[in-house]
Amino acid sequence: MPAVPHRLAPDEPENDGREGRMGFLEHLDELRTRIIRSCIAIGVGMLAAFAFVDRLADIVLTPIVGTLPPGSSLVFIRPGEAFSFYLNVAFIGGMLLAAPFVMYQVWGFIAPGLYANEKKFLIPFVVLTSAGSLSGALFSQYLLFPGLMKFYGAFNSPRMRFMPGVEETVELYMKMMIGMIVVFQIPTVVFFLAKMRLLTARFLWRHFKYAILIIFIVAAVLTPDGSPWNQTVVAAPMIGLYLLSIGLAWIVAPKRGQETSNGSDSTRLRLAFAATVIDQAARRHRTRSFTDGVRRTSIDIINSSRLP
Repeated sequence: MPAVPHRLAPDEPENDGREGRMGFLEHLDELRTRIIRSCIAIGVGMLAAFAFVDRLADIVLTPIVGTLPPGSSLVFIRPGEAFSFYLNVAFIGGMLLAAPFVMYQVWGFIAPGLYANEKKFLIPFVVLTSAGSLSGALFSQYLLFPGLMKFYGAFNSPRMRFMPGVEETVELYMKMMIGMIVVFQIPTVVFFLAKMRLLTARFLWRHFKYAILIIFIVAAVLTPDGSPWNQTVVAAPMIGLYLLSIGLAWIVAPKRGQETSNGSDSTRLRLAFAATVIDQAARRHRTRSFTDGVRRTSIDIINSSRLP
């Protein structure tokens, strides 16, 4: 007969695959250290970005200037407005330069609290989030933001000259850029939640109408004027990403055959364990007839659990 599985005693430590345990104050101190290191790295990257800030400014301004009507240009009114623009551009460059180090600090903070089997998701997570961030940035840089500027510039006329201010334009640019980077992470988040069986395609499809409402609310926050046309332009990629997420959740979800197989295997293990416990109890009983009867019952249970 198979032996009874070993159970841990109440005071026996369990090796759960984690590297160690830390107290609450130790977690706060570790978090503070990681944040300080990340801020220093961003500051150093920002100083380094000032060395080629003109090239970065051209990258930011090219899609803006290209959509302006003839005779229009960006203007700055306040004395420090242009300097603030270059600071923002250098900050973006510093964030890009320091991104690998910042991601390493984030991983260094959360890795000790993960199980060994959870750490295998690190590489797919980094690849998918990086791809989503790059896709969102490119979409905002070359499609969404130039389209919005071209729409606003279409109202240029001899009576009203379109002369956008640098501060407002860059603020809109950064809002669109950050918003699209975050939005393009939706498929990645849904993929891992579905992989962990915390989210299903059925749930996403059932709440599709509520998702549409939330998407248009977010689009209204991102667009400066809140017009229905601009909301629709911003909301369209969000809806497409949501539908893509439903497809990903459906692909990742386990099939019915796999669920049934896993369930039958679990049932067989429970039956075998129950039969073992019954047999061990029968061995301790004094009556031989009772022992033989229980033993035959346990053997029948084990044989039935081995059936395909």
